[in-house]
Amino acid sequence: MPVLPGAEPYRHEGGEVGVLLCHGFTGSPQSLRPWAEFLAKRGLTVSLPLLPGHGTRWQDMAVTGWQDWYAEVDREFRALSEQCGQVFVFGLSMGGALTLRLAARHGDAISGIVVVNPANKVHGPAAHALPVARHLVRTTKGLANDIAKEGMDEVAYDRVPLHAAHSLRNFLRLVDGELPQVTQPMLLLHSPQDHVVPPADSARILSRVSSTDVREVLLEQSYHVATLDHDAERIFEESHAFIGRLAPSVGEKGSTTGG
Repeated sequence: MPVLPGAEPYRHEGGEVGVLLCHGFTGSPQSLRPWAEFLAKRGLTVSLPLLPGHGTRWQDMAVTGWQDWYAEVDREFRALSEQCGQVFVFGLSMGGALTLRLAARHGDAISGIVVVNPANKVHGPAAHALPVARHLVRTTKGLANDIAKEGMDEVAYDRVPLHAAHSLRNFLRLVDGELPQVTQPMLLLHSPQDHVVPPADSARILSRVSSTDVREVLLEQSYHVATLDHDAERIFEESHAFIGRLAPSVGEKGSTTGG
């Protein structure tokens, strides 16, 4: 099945500091591509994989689950770790949850994490019905394009497969239980006006992680897909400054050693 235009994975070979970026549920690398390119231009080695079942058609996603999505980012993290002296992990929405699980499981091998509107729970009355509903109804309406900025379009599915939603619900519960194992420096950026993931998710994550170096930033001008929204440049700049503070090899202008 061909990948949707714009949804292709992205990779850039840079210096000794690597960044893994994790996209969201039913989304694609397109939502994080500007962020990845911003970091690449500053000399970082960047990996932005396409999660299994994403970026093609929702029917492909219906036969995947959280184990597939997590395995993909775990593989990419291990590959970056072999190549780079320091690795950071960034994520949007479910990608934030994938980031948090990588942090919980890989400890000091991850130098720091940045999460944007990270998901912690599947909300709404229908969430509790998923175990049964997924056998009766294949899909529900999509979550894409929660963006305040006019003219922006997210490459994501317009339907949510309920089997995948059920798997996401199980995954988020698993990650919630692992949050106390997260100890890395963390930058958490979230939108007060988010129509997909409520601010309560960020508040719970902040209250449960064991990280002591934590910064919270409010994205007042953006909705859920903040990486394509009015606050995108702020996210990019804040995340780059975060890396610069924790990775000595990143120079003042963001260049890193190596080709």
